Amino acid sequence: MKFAWIDLRTVPEAHREAVVDAAVHARLAGIVSDDPALLDTLPPTVARVLVAPDVVESPHLVAVLVDDQDRLDRLAATAAFVRVTDDRTLKLACAAAVRLEHTVVEFADPTKIPLEIVIAAADGAAGRLITVVADLEEAAIVLDVLEHGSDGVLLAPRDAADVFALARLLEATSPPLTLTTLTVEGIEHNGLGDRVCVDTCSHFREDEGILVGSFSSGFILCCSETHPLPYMPTRPFRVNAGALHSYVLGPDNRTNYLSELRTGSTVLAVDSEGRTRKLTVGRAKLESRPILTITAHSPEGVAVSLTVQDDWHVRVLGPGGKVRNVTELRRGDELLGYVATEQRHVGIPIGEFCKET
Repeated sequence: MKFAWIDLRTVPEAHREAVVDAAVHARLAGIVSDDPALLDTLPPTVARVLVAPDVVESPHLVAVLVDDQDRLDRLAATAAFVRVTDDRTLKLACAAAVRLEHTVVEFADPTKIPLEIVIAAADGAAGRLITVVADLEEAAIVLDVLEHGSDGVLLAPRDAADVFALARLLEATSPPLTLTTLTVEGIEHNGLGDRVCVDTCSHFREDEGILVGSFSSGFILCCSETHPLPYMPTRPFRVNAGALHSYVLGPDNRTNYLSELRTGSTVLAVDSEGRTRKLTVGRAKLESRPILTITAHSPEGVAVSLTVQDDWHVRVLGPGGKVRNVTELRRGDELLGYVATEQRHVGIPIGEFCKET
């Protein structure tokens, strides 16, 4: 679970009380200061982190400023604060991240390559890596570096609004979905239509795809082109997703029509276990092709429909990640899907009556 600490050391005094109240209200993980008296006033619901030049007796978590290996070797504390400016301090940050329970790292340069090196060095270590970020945009990047990302971020907010925005950013990390097994009722060949291939900027895994459906209440897990096909190479960045009217499920339980996707849009990759991650769309290709419609239902009787290209090479996923060619589907076959509980208006869940057929 990703987390955030708030750094009070540079917050203007006029905003400090509001920032602390916001951090506590938003349930951020910790508050950092070099003033032990200030930390004494904080509730026990947040980690109180004292930045100090050396080990001190304190009831709070003490993050000691470390600038050389000898100092790290002598350090009895469980947390360190390392500023990376060159290869020597980069190696120091790696050593601290492997050894200590908490390592706060500040990088002097904007490149994320040193962070990637520290993350790789600390892979498998029990400690937690916290990266200093300058703003919310950098926080979003840091949390996703090398897919794993930094365990946490340390931000010095300008005001309380930054604190709440940071909390929303943490909530936007992609939670798992509860997939359901759908039973196919049949397929129908429809003639010519316009379908969309979604080409992302990432490599899909073999049991990953995106959730697409004609109705906002139900989606089928469309398979990526990671599996070999005759006559053409694999395209592991692509999902041949369906007709342009279809809904595609995105982050934050929002949907888009496939016709709306374009370079820079975001879709949700979903695997056969329901694990999710956000992907950036590189392009969306709309082309006229023969189409067919798959109709299915959930165990509760919710109707699910998906219109896709009418071709053997287009695939959807069944339980266990089994690949199913759409033209070979038969009544009674099982597919993986997702059933939503709300209707939608402009892609946003809404509690109102809406019937789609």
